[in-house]
Amino acid sequence: MRQTWRWFGPSDPVSIDDMLQAGVEGVVTALHHRAPGEVWTPEDIAARQRELSVMSDGSASGLGWDVVESLPVSEDVKRQSGPWREHIDSWKTSLRHLADAGVRTICYNFMPVLDWTRTDLAFRLPNGATCMRFDAVDFAAFDLFLLQRPAAREELEPEVVEAAQRRFSEMDDARKRQLVANIVSGLPGAAIHMTIDEVKDHLAQYNGLHAERLKAHLIDFLGEVAPLAQELGMLLCCHPDDPPFPLLGLPRIMSTEADYRAMVEAVDIPANGITLCTGSLGARRDNDLPGMMARLGDRVHFLHLRNVTLEDNRHGGSFHEAAHLEGNTDMVAVIAAVLAEETRRKGQGRKDWQIPFRPDHGQNILDDHIRQTRPGYPAIGRLKGLAELRGIMTALSHPIVAGGKI
Repeated sequence: MRQTWRWFGPSDPVSIDDMLQAGVEGVVTALHHRAPGEVWTPEDIAARQRELSVMSDGSASGLGWDVVESLPVSEDVKRQSGPWREHIDSWKTSLRHLADAGVRTICYNFMPVLDWTRTDLAFRLPNGATCMRFDAVDFAAFDLFLLQRPAAREELEPEVVEAAQRRFSEMDDARKRQLVANIVSGLPGAAIHMTIDEVKDHLAQYNGLHAERLKAHLIDFLGEVAPLAQELGMLLCCHPDDPPFPLLGLPRIMSTEADYRAMVEAVDIPANGITLCTGSLGARRDNDLPGMMARLGDRVHFLHLRNVTLEDNRHGGSFHEAAHLEGNTDMVAVIAAVLAEETRRKGQGRKDWQIPFRPDHGQNILDDHIRQTRPGYPAIGRLKGLAELRGIMTALSHPIVAGGKI
């Protein structure tokens, strides 16, 4: 397992020096200033590689750009509308430029309109740490009374609607503004940040586009880009929906093991693969993460290792981001399955036997509360998570354990 770290570029408060002191081996980054549909130029790619190759004092970092996260897929491609064919051509051109620069692993997602969705970006835990949280009632209040989506009342369960009405009646204007900002402001580091009116416009453009059609559009997209990636010696890895259940009437198509199996079988070439995110997929009780790694591991090209605590038994219910070894996912079992897959790959002589992973997200602890990092990407919280994951890796790989002597 290759230890990597997400970096948002020179403006990221968590620096290259910090990453090196955390002990990472490679960097996960992207050209966040480029909008979906734009070509990533060789000059921009080379500039990012130079930026991550040096420490603050100018000495060499020894780090390289291991994984792109993300090379964004435009809404036009997802809907097959407007200049979607030109956007696919741009995506393919960007692939060629990345391959020429030696960057081989590309993470992307196919989520309509919104990327990861949370209602609280600094939920306070009993120990004083803060984390990101999805509150199902708050989200319903946003959907019903702030976004005012006409179909929301019919789609939501009656008890959720009732609870959302009570919750909304208790919100002051500041809380309403904060809730809107948390949900619709876009990904940290992204080039585009939407207003609530822009979200409404995007939702209207997805009217009538159901899950089966969106799946067909994903397969069409992969039919274009995956053969090129295979030719270039690259690996594509699709990130799951986050959270992995429908929101705002939008289809979700990468939420379960069955979704991923259908995707890799539809375009059945090694380059077409999976980003196994234990946090996103772990927000559904019916997802068996260790089993998914064992059964789909041949096509897992990238790992996001994080944990969530599910707060109720209802599908689509509330959850918050737990410490990496807490929550509902058995992280020891997941890592054991990853190590078993790497051993199998080495036995086959695969060059990609080592799977890159990053400690995804993290709770804000200690000095994280002072340093203004992007939500979900604190320095110390991720360092703690990486140390815990590294400890499991080391223990499970130790001859005493691997040889069955204990």
